[in-house]
Amino acid sequence: MPRSTTGTATKKKTKRKVKKNLVIVESPSKAKTIEKYLGSRYKVMASLGHIRDLPKSKMGVDVENNYEPHYISIRGKGDVIKELRKEAKKAAHVYLAADPDREGEAIAWHLSYLLGLDPKDKNRVVFNEITKDAVKNAFKNPRAIDMNLVDAQQARRVLDRLVGYSISPLLWAKIKKGLSAGRVQSIALNLIIQREQEIKAFKPEEYWTLDAQFKKDKAKFDASFYGLDGKKAELKNSEAVQNVLAKLDTKKPFTVSNVTKKERKRMPQPPFTTSTLQQTANNTLKFKTQKTMMVAQQLYEGISLGRGGAVGLITYMRTDSTRISSVAKHEASTFIHEEYGEEYAALKPRKAKLSEGAQDAHEAIRPSSVMRTPKSIEKYLTKDQMKLYSLIWSRFVASQMTPAIVDTMRVDLTQNSVTYRANGSKLKFDGFTKVYAESKRKDNVLPDLKEADEVLMVKNQPNQHFTLPPARYTEASLIKTLEENGVGRPSTYAPTLNVIQKRYYVKLAARKFEPTELGEIVDKMIQECFPDILNVNFTANLEGQLDEIEEGKQEWVSIIDEFYQPFSDEVKEASEKLAKVTIKDEPAGFNCEICGAPMVVKMGRYGKFYACSRFPDCRNTQAIIKQIGVKCPVCGKGQVVERKSKKNRVFYGCSRYPDCEFVSWDKPVGRNCPKCDHYLVYKKTKKGQQVKCPNGDYEEAIQK
Repeated sequence: MPRSTTGTATKKKTKRKVKKNLVIVESPSKAKTIEKYLGSRYKVMASLGHIRDLPKSKMGVDVENNYEPHYISIRGKGDVIKELRKEAKKAAHVYLAADPDREGEAIAWHLSYLLGLDPKDKNRVVFNEITKDAVKNAFKNPRAIDMNLVDAQQARRVLDRLVGYSISPLLWAKIKKGLSAGRVQSIALNLIIQREQEIKAFKPEEYWTLDAQFKKDKAKFDASFYGLDGKKAELKNSEAVQNVLAKLDTKKPFTVSNVTKKERKRMPQPPFTTSTLQQTANNTLKFKTQKTMMVAQQLYEGISLGRGGAVGLITYMRTDSTRISSVAKHEASTFIHEEYGEEYAALKPRKAKLSEGAQDAHEAIRPSSVMRTPKSIEKYLTKDQMKLYSLIWSRFVASQMTPAIVDTMRVDLTQNSVTYRANGSKLKFDGFTKVYAESKRKDNVLPDLKEADEVLMVKNQPNQHFTLPPARYTEASLIKTLEENGVGRPSTYAPTLNVIQKRYYVKLAARKFEPTELGEIVDKMIQECFPDILNVNFTANLEGQLDEIEEGKQEWVSIIDEFYQPFSDEVKEASEKLAKVTIKDEPAGFNCEICGAPMVVKMGRYGKFYACSRFPDCRNTQAIIKQIGVKCPVCGKGQVVERKSKKNRVFYGCSRYPDCEFVSWDKPVGRNCPKCDHYLVYKKTKKGQQVKCPNGDYEEAIQK
């Protein structure tokens, strides 16, 4: 009897592989999270960021041919491209799911070119949050690549390349190799230097305060001098203080001349944008901007929550909008009602005004689900992830809550035409502050005072003060200033701050920016040769034009041409001007110990150093050592000198190193502890700078 072939054919048919859909994202962690949601019919791979870019070795922009960019595959990405091409060939369909912004759109466009895809095909997928519903819904509605977004990214890239590769060679020729200049970084550097100049030019002005304590029955409270004859008055010197004191009789009571009671509402702040997140994380968590964005990226791409697998915990973290989806609002309202009560849920949460020039392309930064409270997922997060997630979660929830209500009380106390004023406040209803702890303030409760009541002065302390110069920029305040001036966009703040530190144009001291000598030299040259680059309004206008390209209102080539034609003339003029300038090296005052030629002072990445004038024939160099005028406390022979670590942190060591290995992070004083004979050092404390013994046996205040 012949064998049936039906069963064999069926088996062969079932063994035939079903083609999978290929999804390409930027990072492996994002790929892992998305693949879990899409299931077995999808394969998700990572491009590891951009795969094509302008070459590093040359300009890469054809200024004679409509500023055509010459893209090349990024070095080191060969294997990634090869693997992506291999998988794309056998895939049923290829989806490009890079981030939902200009950079992401450009990555998708470059991928479509390398993989031979048609940009007009519906293969672009975007989502604002990496959750199961958001991802699945996005794949139901793929779209074509948005060439307006691509053109806006190309315009910025070409613009920055034209500026950087035109100015940088001039910096290399006249200052040192390896320097760079850019539109946003040059303005950031200039702002820091301008602030430093304001600080140096600042002249302090004297003023005084009279801080007093009063009592009503047994209750004591504080008040300060307000004015004379019912009008506010300033105490500019000691003579003005003595004039006020002469009018007072501290043994006689003061009369309560005015009591003002008000109820004040404190409104919650809107959810975070990129810049407000960077500023708040810098101020409250002490996170550097780059760290904030790195941790936020991790939260967005997905964190493994045990058996539930990886899930994106926050929405996309590059945004300038405070807009919230109706779904998120409803979920937050439900959570607040259930967790805190009806009185805490805002009926109509306050809408914040968009900053000028904001694109409003994405929602604000918020948790992907408000039900994932920080406490419920704490065990799955690192310490830094927990801190940032808690900040984002609490700010969002607070934004959907009712205002806090504060009872305020202002009391004027008068005697012989002299008025003191006391301000008190008491929290009546905590509202949003129940969640957003950063907004809590201490009560200052005054006794129940009425007009015509009498109170006694317990003490009256005159204090001399001097006006302070403007504060140096922190990362937070610099980002705020750049945003207020319309310079840069959410994605540019962190890289800008990173590059001006990496080039050693500025340094962070006590979390505040200080310009270096190198930074001042670069800034001066750009000011003299390229004033438009440092013109805030000019640069802000360019940012606006890039936004118009994204909206399809402008053509990118014409915007670039409008900028480049006058700029190229400036470059020619600067080249001719600088060709006539000869910068001579400063003589060091001694000869090279190797070849006997004169040593000179050179500018390096971390400041000045000594080098042989016969360089490159003789490569002898020496660090410029700063002595502090103290003998080494260990060997007693060498001098204590100031040095810098690899991370540019100042420390102190012996000039006889390596024969003497004395080192200290703290500056030695030059005398020993009277109790244990250990050398004393200067230490910064909450009380100010003090002299302390490292063993903890002795401390003394520094006499001013």
